[in-house]
Amino acid sequence: MLTHLHIKNFKAWKDTGPIRLAPLTVIFGANSAGKSSLGHLLLALQQTARSTDRKRALHLGDATSLIDLGTFVDCLHGHDVQQALSFELAWTIPKPLEVRDPLQLGTRYQGDRMRLDVTLSADKAQQPEVRALRYALSNQEREVLDVALERDEKRKLSLTSDRYGFKMADGRKWPLEEPEKFYRLSDISMARYKNAGFMADFALATETMLERISYLGPLRNHPQRIYQWSGDTPASVGQKGEYAIAAILAAQSEGRMLNRGSKQAKRSFAEFIAAWLKDLGVIHDFSVRPVAKGRKEYEVLVKAHAKASEVKITDVGFGVSQVLPALVQAFYCPPHSTVWMEQPEIHLHPQVQAELADVFISATQARENGKAREVQLIIESHSEHFLNRLQRRVAEGKINSEQVAVYFCRRAGSATELEPLKLNMFGEIENWPENFFGDEMADVAGRTLAAMRRKKEIGQEGNAQ
Repeated sequence: MLTHLHIKNFKAWKDTGPIRLAPLTVIFGANSAGKSSLGHLLLALQQTARSTDRKRALHLGDATSLIDLGTFVDCLHGHDVQQALSFELAWTIPKPLEVRDPLQLGTRYQGDRMRLDVTLSADKAQQPEVRALRYALSNQEREVLDVALERDEKRKLSLTSDRYGFKMADGRKWPLEEPEKFYRLSDISMARYKNAGFMADFALATETMLERISYLGPLRNHPQRIYQWSGDTPASVGQKGEYAIAAILAAQSEGRMLNRGSKQAKRSFAEFIAAWLKDLGVIHDFSVRPVAKGRKEYEVLVKAHAKASEVKITDVGFGVSQVLPALVQAFYCPPHSTVWMEQPEIHLHPQVQAELADVFISATQARENGKAREVQLIIESHSEHFLNRLQRRVAEGKINSEQVAVYFCRRAGSATELEPLKLNMFGEIENWPENFFGDEMADVAGRTLAAMRRKKEIGQEGNAQ
């Protein structure tokens, strides 16, 4: 799970400031304020890790990639190539990582948290290159091991540590190679030392963390009358929810059993999703069935209410098909995953928007096969109803205020600011931003004055007659 994010000189962000990421993190703000850019950087890091090109420090995308951010200059704040793009990421490791120094028997470093700080600057061709990268391994909050790869003014690279003594191998005094991508020391650079092999473990931990990030965009695909599934297991529901039905079928075929928390009843994956759809009030019943035995074509059948006829998902309200991918992804992703969603409440009635907060709280607390899933959700939203329900659940003790982080994103001149909102144990936001959800009082006052004016005009017309 991601615990910390800090970005400088990326898109609209001059400096985000340190961002605490909780199991349930919600980001509000005006349109085009820069909220989505935070997730876009994570997606760029993910597709860089997946890329076969090890020499490219940052894969910003193309026509075939998940996201296309343009050129490196496009990504720099103010398009200023003299400034460096930097980011800090911290995350927890499900299984503690242990480093042993082969030259110092008995010396070991063990931690359950990783941190990666990277600075990228433009080279002569205005392509991104690593200026510095630093890893830190921590046990709880105490840093136990650090490693830094830095480039000096002459562009020479050096590998240093305050807590670890690197020993150069005999006859291997060659210079360090350029790092692979933005996070990995090359094999030749590691071979320069007798005891740098653990750097491969750090790179693997980074790749594992990035691979566990999934993204669901604000616009989901229209429902279809027929879905095809040939037995594959999709990695996610897709950024438009295009694989949501395939994900349900895959999870069902694998026999995945979920419950909403400790001592709650277990259900098969399809039953679990159907129960949430019913609790949200969007439909009464939901099922996915093959059109005929032995066929790979499936249809999604729903009942709007208890006495309604069963119809295809294309024949009911659009909201069902829009909320379904959000529900599926929240519970389909592997344990210890991070799911970034944009506007999951889109096309939903205000009451359902509020209920969606309960779904996401449950997703962070759900269990699978008797074990806590420990899934993290980062939600971009515009819904006041969603926030109201979240505040209520904090006040009721359904979720601890420390398990929630809420931010407000606003424009400040040419840059964007991210304000952390102080949500206390009573569900109260202690620093409510001005015009958080628009100027409600101005609308109330304007409506009142308009009504008084109209009544006066009507009264005058009546007197004239």
